[in-house]
Amino acid sequence: MTRTVRGAKVLITGAAGGMGRLFAERAVDEGATSVTLWDRDVIALARAVDELGAASRGRTRVQSYVVDVSDPGAIAKHAQRVRRDVGNPDVLINNAGIVRGNRYFWETDSGDDTRPTMQVNALAPMYITREFLPGMISSSYRAARIVNIASAAGTLANPRMAVYAASKAALIGWSESLRIELEQADHTNVRVTTVTPGYVSTGMFAGARAPRLAPILEPEYVVDRVWRAMLAGKPLVELPRSVGLSRAVRGILPTRVFDRVVGDAFGVYRSMERFTGRP
Repeated sequence: MTRTVRGAKVLITGAAGGMGRLFAERAVDEGATSVTLWDRDVIALARAVDELGAASRGRTRVQSYVVDVSDPGAIAKHAQRVRRDVGNPDVLINNAGIVRGNRYFWETDSGDDTRPTMQVNALAPMYITREFLPGMISSSYRAARIVNIASAAGTLANPRMAVYAASKAALIGWSESLRIELEQADHTNVRVTTVTPGYVSTGMFAGARAPRLAPILEPEYVVDRVWRAMLAGKPLVELPRSVGLSRAVRGILPTRVFDRVVGDAFGVYRSMERFTGRP
C-alpha cells in the first residue's frame, strides 16, 4: 500500500471541473511531481491550471492539454506530447464522461448520442490506457495506479439511459479484465481500481431523482473514497453500498420480481424521468 502520490506523475481526464478537478487538488496537496489535466473546456481548464499552480507553490508542475477524448487521433497526439513534456504518468485517472438521457433508445440519434457516448465513456479510457500502460509497466515506480470511473448504471440497467449504461458496462468489463491480466502477468506494480458510483451531484445528472437507499452522492465524498482505494490498490469501489447489494439481489431474484421490487418500488426505473443534465 502506498500512502500518497508524492513524487508521482499524475494524469487526469475530464479534469477542468467536477470530480476531475477534485482529484487534481488531491494530487497537488500530496506533492505530486506533476499533475497533467486533460479536458476540452478551454476556459475552465485555464482557470484550473492557474488555481492549482498557485496552490502548489511551485512544488508541483501543473500543465494542461485541450483534448477531445472522443478522437483517437487527439489522444495519440497528446499522449506523445505528455511523454515528451513531463514523462509517462505513474497515476492515470480516466474520469472523463458524458451522458445523454431522458429519452428512450429509439428516440436517440446514432450520431449525436450513441457514437460520442461510446467513444468518450468506453473507448477513450482504453485508448488512453494503451498509450501509457507500457511505460507504467516498465517504470521503476512501484505504485503505479489506473482508476476507471464507471457507473452503477453499468451494473444495473435503467430506462432512458440505455446507451450510457452500455458504455459503462463496457468500461467495467474492460477494466476488470485489465486488472486480472496485469495480475496474471505479474505486473503487480500497476494496480487497477474500477469505480461504480450512483448519481453524483456534479451537475452531470441534474434533475435525476435518487432511488430509495441510494442517495445522490457529494463529489468530495466520492473522491475521498476513490482516492483512498486507489492508494491501497483496491480493485473495486461501489458507492453507495446499495450498489453492491442491488447487484447481488439481481443475481438472486427472477427478472420480473427484480423489476417490481428494485426497479419500481425503489424508484430506480423512474430516476431519469426528470433528468436535464448540464446545459
